[in-house]
Amino acid sequence: DEKNQVLITNAWLQMYWIDVYLSWDQYEYPGVQNLRFPADQIWVPDILLYNSADERFDATFHTNVLVNYSGSCQYIPPGILKSTCYIDVRWFPFDVQKCDLKFGSWTHSGWLIDLQMLEADISNYISNGEWDLVGVPGKRNEMYYECCKEPYPDVTYTITMRRRTLYYGLNLLIPCVLISGLALLVFLLPADSGEKISLGITVLLSLTVFMLLVAEIMPATSDSVPLIAQYFASIMVIVGLSVVVTVLVLQFHHHDPQAGKMPKWVSSFAWFLRMKKPGENIKPLSCKYSYPKNHLSVNSMEMNVLPGHQSSNGNTIYSYHVTDNPCCPQKSDLGSKSGKITCPLPEDAELVQKKASVDTIMVIVKILEEVQFIAKRFRKQDEGEEICSEWKFAAAVIDRLCLVAFTLFAIICTFTILMSAPNFIEAVSKDFA
Repeated sequence: DEKNQVLITNAWLQMYWIDVYLSWDQYEYPGVQNLRFPADQIWVPDILLYNSADERFDATFHTNVLVNYSGSCQYIPPGILKSTCYIDVRWFPFDVQKCDLKFGSWTHSGWLIDLQMLEADISNYISNGEWDLVGVPGKRNEMYYECCKEPYPDVTYTITMRRRTLYYGLNLLIPCVLISGLALLVFLLPADSGEKISLGITVLLSLTVFMLLVAEIMPATSDSVPLIAQYFASIMVIVGLSVVVTVLVLQFHHHDPQAGKMPKWVSSFAWFLRMKKPGENIKPLSCKYSYPKNHLSVNSMEMNVLPGHQSSNGNTIYSYHVTDNPCCPQKSDLGSKSGKITCPLPEDAELVQKKASVDTIMVIVKILEEVQFIAKRFRKQDEGEEICSEWKFAAAVIDRLCLVAFTLFAIICTFTILMSAPNFIEAVSKDFA
């Protein structure tokens, strides 16, 4: 019982001694070799389990004592022994526990009973699904107390057990490793999906559930932190930091273009991670089209009104000049064109001519103002989109950087923490083979 730090053992105690008062002559009593006496009718050494955790303290069943004609007594009481055992959870679940069973006389000193040790017999040991019995070495000790001068001997058996880690590996360690892998997928999830923080919080809550499962089976002790708890804590730190970084990434992704441009240090990380901005390798297209002679791309028009210039037939002559697209190469036949437009001359030709000139100029000025306004709006929109794309690229760089860094950190934590257990290789080779 690890929670209460109690070891429950089904064992037989073997006690041998010689009582000269219980011997007889086998020739006077032929055929009588052995006698059996109840334990409460003859003297029996008061051997007890010192570190007993049983409510009755002595949990053995008092059987008969087998007495030989020479006075040799044999007392083998069975019992279910409950003893206190300090559980060292430092290397859980790759731990080896050592529990002591201390036997000795409660009232007889070493001058009255010379307590000797017998080797523990584990030939009839029934294997356990959670523990492997490594050995049961014994040792005889002599204790001196302040009240008495005589020694008090005891025999202490140390039960050494190794935990079988297959159960905990399949139900705790492997799910935790998989969950830590899911935590790294946060950096691969697109920021526009809206599920990055939700995934991180879900992984964090699942690790908390596993921590509660470990806390339920471990004793409430502050002497040491279990190995698996250290691993869970490190993964929780990784997941918590990933949530914090995700918030920063989302802030970069949805950054206000008017708040500033992308930091310059992002470019260095992008070069280190071999990342390029979208469209960085796309070159602007140059004008390679040749227009036919009968097609003109009019970009500008110069219209000059020739006041007072009249034709021979009395019509007013307007002169215009057309310039080709400067993007295209100039040709001799497409360089510029000019012509004349003749209009009928009204009665008040001079007034109409001036009024038409002023109205035309005003319309052209308004058109130019509107065109400039639209062009300015498009330039600002393009600049804003470019800044937004830079911030989105910065968010992608941080995502990639954190993916690499957190992956390395998770791998290092997994191998460093788990392989620090002294018997990690032995446990894996025996339980997972």
